[in-house]
Amino acid sequence: MESNAADPKGLIRESYRIDGIRPEECRSIFLDWALSLAEGVETKTAIAGLLQQYEAANPDHPMNQVLRDGLAAAKATGRRGGRAGRVAQG
Repeated sequence: MESNAADPKGLIRESYRIDGIRPEECRSIFLDWALSLAEGVETKTAIAGLLQQYEAANPDHPMNQVLRDGLAAAKATGRRGGRAGRVAQG
């Protein structure tokens, strides 16, 4: 995946450039990043690409864990929201 599609506003890239950034700040940036993804961009593919791009060069950066957590959440399936989650099927 092209890095511009995975990080359209450059939020993740910039987070790795901030010295002393804390995990809670990374989570806030991650949320903004997730909301800025274009329609049709697969979240887990984008996260995996970002990890591949940044993690090795920044092994102790807190954004790595935030991205890994986001990847795990993106893979999780289960309860559906809204009416479909409340109404029993069958």
